[in-house]
Amino acid sequence: MVDVGEKPVTERRAVASAVVHMSPQTARAVVDGDAPKGDVVSTARIAGIQGGKRTAELVPLCHPLPLSFLDVRVEVDPQAGTVALEAEARTSAQTGVEMEALTACTIAALTVYDMVKGIERGVEVSSVRLLEKSGGRHDWRRA
Repeated sequence: MVDVGEKPVTERRAVASAVVHMSPQTARAVVDGDAPKGDVVSTARIAGIQGGKRTAELVPLCHPLPLSFLDVRVEVDPQAGTVALEAEARTSAQTGVEMEALTACTIAALTVYDMVKGIERGVEVSSVRLLEKSGGRHDWRRA
């Protein structure tokens, strides 16, 4: 792990996103709560939060952080056939929470995939990316 011992504790925040692409019919089943495994939106949200909290266990050299906030927002667009996920993580620490936000989004997206694969095999997870981070030496925002 990188030594962050000399860095000051600051308020850190990161936002990440992911998109799951599927047919409009499958997205409609997600909205209607009609997927074979149940409520996709709520399950993906909770799975993302749990995954984000366990980032240091999943990513070998990632520092374990005391998270002060972690949430996953889920937006389904049945016409476009997309489930958009956005995770926000916050902490007061010596290192950032980008990995926690990215992990939360990824786990939420994989949960959506798992829950709809019985309806459609061609589902695709894409665009997992950091949108912004603040705190520490430099703030950053995707253009």
